[in-house]
Amino acid sequence: MQIDSDIFKAYDIRGIYPSQINEKIAESIGRAFIVFTGAVTVVVGRDMRQSSPLLFNAVTHGIITSGANVTDIGLVSTDQFYYACATQNLPGIMITASHNPAEYGGFKMVKEMPCVIGGDTGLQQIHQIIETDSFHDTDRAATVQACNLIDEFVEFVLSIIDVDSITPIQIAVDPRSGMVGPILQKVFNPLPVNLSGFNLKADGRLPVGQGLDPKQPQNHADLQRYVVDQNADVGFAFDGDGDRFFVVDDRGQFVPSDFIIALIAEYLLLKHPESKIVYDIRGSWAIRDTVEANKGIPIIERVGHSFIKPTMMNRDAIFGGEGSGHYYFRDFFYADSGIIPALILTEILSEKQKKLSTLLQPYEEKYFLSEEVNTQIKNGDPDGKIESIRRMYHQSATVNDLDGLSVEFDDWHFNLRKSNTEPLIRLNLEARSHQIMIEKRAEIIKLIGS
Repeated sequence: MQIDSDIFKAYDIRGIYPSQINEKIAESIGRAFIVFTGAVTVVVGRDMRQSSPLLFNAVTHGIITSGANVTDIGLVSTDQFYYACATQNLPGIMITASHNPAEYGGFKMVKEMPCVIGGDTGLQQIHQIIETDSFHDTDRAATVQACNLIDEFVEFVLSIIDVDSITPIQIAVDPRSGMVGPILQKVFNPLPVNLSGFNLKADGRLPVGQGLDPKQPQNHADLQRYVVDQNADVGFAFDGDGDRFFVVDDRGQFVPSDFIIALIAEYLLLKHPESKIVYDIRGSWAIRDTVEANKGIPIIERVGHSFIKPTMMNRDAIFGGEGSGHYYFRDFFYADSGIIPALILTEILSEKQKKLSTLLQPYEEKYFLSEEVNTQIKNGDPDGKIESIRRMYHQSATVNDLDGLSVEFDDWHFNLRKSNTEPLIRLNLEARSHQIMIEKRAEIIKLIGS
């Protein structure tokens, strides 16, 4: 069976429904998953997209016709899906297109928690199984069994914080009409907080072309205004499937994820001294300095969960974070969750009894981050461009080739990484002053474009 290879991404399968992904392809993915994993029972969950029930029916048909049982956990966020796979000790398929617009469908797959099957860890094999029709025929009868783990999940995530320490605070939320809205309300109901917001209902009827990524300015502008209008203490935003988390402070300002990672790292190190914290190569000095100041051990890793999670497991790290809004926790099977950092930040604000803007002030006065800048490469050779920039700086700065090119001076540093799918170079830069950040960002952008 021929299948569009573009739907196989770095960490999942995603494409436009029904032109790139449809029921026939979904059934083949279910059958190929059984061949690849050898699973006897598979956890299957889905998001709120209008195509998801159709894809669910098709993928489960592929699973059961291959002789494997299905544990149907229904409409869930991705962290609920991870919880199900971990506690049931089963592989799983989550039907979701994450933060992509409504016309997309997709599949996120786990062979064994906490690692999602990626391009280098199974997706290409699954692709090949489908294209060569290398499926297993079986006469073994299989079933679909419904399994509701909502109450257990709520109890579990609440156990991660000290519920008794929570004080009344005003929390504004925007789950982007995704899967976090319903479960978030169940999680926060037992707490003495005032939770309000919009886009709370999981609803796949989204305008065509509208994405669910809160990191994009157009997607968090409404929450910024709402926080100010409602005089809220903090605003929480989540992407469509709920594995990414973002924050708006009491001033209505969007907070860099690096600063939230630093705050959570400090919180965890006070409870668990000398623990290890993992963060990606693009990360702010604020993370490193905060971890070291609190007698923790900072560990830098490549970008992406396929690198962060194994390093956390191998080094027994308590926490990991990425600037993209992913937060990983040892106490959550080393997986990422959007709800757990929301709970932890609620506890931090309750215990500190300070405005979030006050807690952020030391970072804002010392660390000046550029937004990620994506630049098209004219000659289509990002590797060559990055190498030419490396040669320019390697004698005057500390150079790290862990993931792309990282260059560090005393008062500024930057990371360049090429896109996996386009002739683009991604720049992340930080400096000790706003002026230096502006100057050096312009300098590197000019070099990339030359």
